[in-house]
Parts: sequence; C-alpha cells; structure tokens
Amino acid sequence: MTDGLRIGIDIGGTKIAAVILDEAGREQARYRISMPHDYGATVANVANVVYQLESQAGPAASIGISMPGVMNDSCDPLLVSNLPWLEGKPFSRDLEQALDRQIQFGNDANCFALSEAVDGAAAGAAVVFGVILGTGVGGGIVVDGKLMTGANGTAGEWGHNPLPWCEASDGAKIVCGCGQIGCIETWLNGAALSRDYHSMARKYLTGKEIVQLANKGNALACKAISRYESRLARALSAAINFLDPDVIVLGGGLSTISSLYECVPQIWSRHASSGAAKATRLIAAAHGADSGVRGAAWL
Repeated sequence: MTDGLRIGIDIGGTKIAAVILDEAGREQARYRISMPHDYGATVANVANVVYQLESQAGPAASIGISMPGVMNDSCDPLLVSNLPWLEGKPFSRDLEQALDRQIQFGNDANCFALSEAVDGAAAGAAVVFGVILGTGVGGGIVVDGKLMTGANGTAGEWGHNPLPWCEASDGAKIVCGCGQIGCIETWLNGAALSRDYHSMARKYLTGKEIVQLANKGNALACKAISRYESRLARALSAAINFLDPDVIVLGGGLSTISSLYECVPQIWSRHASSGAAKATRLIAAAHGADSGVRGAAWL
C-alpha cells in the first residue's frame, strides 16, 4: 500500500461521500454515491466507494468511516435515527470482510472535531471541543491531536445534558428524541430556533430564513437570534467549566450565524467560573461540510 494515503468516508441518510488524502492532508480524489435504504446494498456501496477512490489515487494505508448515532464496543450501530436499516447489524464486521482490511469508525461529531483539530480551524490547539449545531446537536473532544471517546464512547456528547441556568424567556421544556426532557439539543437545534421565532411571530420559518431576516434588521428575527445566543452561551459555559478547552469550533447549519462568534463569548463570561472563559476562543469550522470525511480519514 502507498504510505500515507488515507480514505475518509462519511455515511449519511441520503449519501455516502468520501475522499482520499495524502499524508499532508491534500485531497487526491473524491467520490459520492447515493445511500440505499438497505443493509446489504449499503455494505456493497461503501466497498464500491473504496474501490473507486483507490482506482484513482492508489491503495490506501487506512480507511475511516464517520457516521451519526451511538455505536457499541465493536463499532456497530445501536441507535442511528436516519439509518435504521443499520441498527443492530454487524456493520463493521461485514464491511471489513467485504474489503478484507481493518476499518476505523467514528461518530460524526467526533470526526468533525478531529478534522478541525488536526488541520482545520483549531490546528495546534491542545484541547479542542468541536460542536455541531444543526438538525441535532453533537460534540467531540480532541486532546493533543487525539480523539477522546471515553469509557462509554460518549465523550463530548453535551447535547443530551440539560440546558443550565434556564430563564423565563426560554419557555417550556420539551421532550427530546432521546426520551429526556429539556436537553440542550431541544434548545439549540434548527427546530428550536424556528419554534422560538414562531412563539413571537406566529409564523414558521427555517433557521436559514430567520437568519436572513435578522440580517435585514427584522426585529423579531433579531430577538430570536439573541435568545439563541444566550442559550448557546450558557450551554457552552458549562462545557468550559468542566473541560476548559483552548478552542471551541462550531459546525453545522446554525454555525453560519455570524453574530455568534462575538456575542456568545461576551455572554458566557457571566457563567463560566472564575473568569476562566477569557482564554477560550470560539471559532467557525474551516472545512465546513468536508469535516466529516476529513475527520474519518484522520481516524
């Protein structure tokens, strides 16, 4: 095999996207294929992706896969909301048999954090907390360039902790997809921003539409964004209190709200203990939608 070539594959609900990188992180080839809603076809399609990349760039020394959800000790999917045909199946074993080689698996939020810590926006930082703000809310921790998964494989998954220091303006707590009530995810995902705007305007808009209105000076949209910033700051200040990261990197659709990067650190200083948050930087991801495949390659 060619030393240094790495394949990264990102498995999602509608597509399988992949890249092959050299040892310096330079992209040599990429490939994308639709996701079949069938277990056997998924294994075959992932194997085909590897074949297509290696036919363009040469044999890879390693293969990593990024995917959403919770995995067991054998890296097989236990709970994947948008990939139900993989749940409970020996996915890692069958894929390794199909390719006749070992594969590294990582949660999508972990791969995002790893990508940004290795050669992205947080490159060189000692402790990195990578946060995804989108349909769901996930997180990953990288220390000295190494991904921290934890004893149960859930390190960094802050989205299923309660929102701290709730305020009256936050409104009522709702049931999260995990079954708990009032999880951070229910306050900070795209649906939460839409729900908050609706509570004031009596009109449903997507998060992207609300941001566009706010940029035009719409008062209710600006208020919804301001309340979102407060919730994000409170949630992140709790993470700062127990992790004390050098850098927090934001990714996902809601990370494009430009005001977050100035306003949120100003707010979190009210809640972080002993002013510890002053040295923590909040930055946007450098690789954007490619963080999943690149992080999988770096696994």
